[in-house]
Amino acid sequence: MRSKPATTGRDYVRMDVPEGVRDVANGNPDPALLPSLAKAFAAAGELGDREPVLYGDALVEPELQRIARAELDADGVPDGPLTVASGSLDAIERVLAAHLKPGDTVAVEDPGWGSLLDLVPALGLRTAPVGVDDEGPLPDDVQRALTAGARALIVTDRAQNPTGAAVTGTRARALRAVLRKHPETLLIEDDHGHGIVDLPLHPLAGITRHWAFVRSVAKAYGPDLRLAVLTGDSTTVDRVSGRHRLGPGWVSRLTQRAVVRLWADGALDTHAVAAAYRTRRDLLVDALAQHNIEAHGRTGLNVWLPVPDETAAVSRLLHAGWAVAPGARFRMSAPPGIRITVATLKPDEVAPLADAVAKALGPAPNRTYM
Repeated sequence: MRSKPATTGRDYVRMDVPEGVRDVANGNPDPALLPSLAKAFAAAGELGDREPVLYGDALVEPELQRIARAELDADGVPDGPLTVASGSLDAIERVLAAHLKPGDTVAVEDPGWGSLLDLVPALGLRTAPVGVDDEGPLPDDVQRALTAGARALIVTDRAQNPTGAAVTGTRARALRAVLRKHPETLLIEDDHGHGIVDLPLHPLAGITRHWAFVRSVAKAYGPDLRLAVLTGDSTTVDRVSGRHRLGPGWVSRLTQRAVVRLWADGALDTHAVAAAYRTRRDLLVDALAQHNIEAHGRTGLNVWLPVPDETAAVSRLLHAGWAVAPGARFRMSAPPGIRITVATLKPDEVAPLADAVAKALGPAPNRTYM
């Protein structure tokens, strides 16, 4: 049983960060690495004055569709119609609603994105946990979940939250082999890390009858843009687009045009941003390794640490001046852990943070939790 209503998200059940405590729990990108939005929205506004968007117009800005499709093609994502949603979670919700009914089971990563772990039961769906390592979901776990009746599988291709996992070529081949045995599975891929990662994409799409591939601009360009590109098989995209028209209608074309301008102007040096986040993750992982502490963070904004007692670890770190995220937000049956967001971590903070973690976990002989 859930201790809160199904619509009470894990992100809203959190501790306050006292004054003077360093917050490395929030999961946000570094504001200093986000591009300026002023010129892009000014240009979009001027275009809107000349060519106002009216009821009945296309859901997707033509130039956004052209650029997004070209990037998807370059990354090997199968061809398919394209629409937009208000962020990754909105897109995933719409795809699930387009195919599943209450009581159906969805295979989800464990540990995984806390908001997604809240969304699935909020839709009246059941969750089947799938283990994750640095290369992505474990094929044997996926096989078990699908054989047991899970109708959908959600995979984070890169920058998995909270572990930083990224699906490798080898893992992708193994997962495709599993999916070939279950062609009626609804496959949803989340590539929200596009623009902040420097590892190649290995998409799974195209193996099953129904599939969707989601790519958000939130982490690279700014969470408040609330825009994600969605492609998939024609039935899935048609259902999502049709239902969208009956509700909000469309994602603001003003926002779409601003994103197009950001892309066209090269407002973000994606290689530099990915390198910055990689450096911050690697510095912390290496510093923790010097204390014989295993940590994970191949891609993305976070580092994941398995711990013997996450409540104790979180409390001790808070007392030492560091607020980290308890693993309970991100897991179902996975072992305890804590998540540290490195997005704004400065080089001179790395050693003190690693020292504090080591003290919070206790002597090395006690770290037999793996």
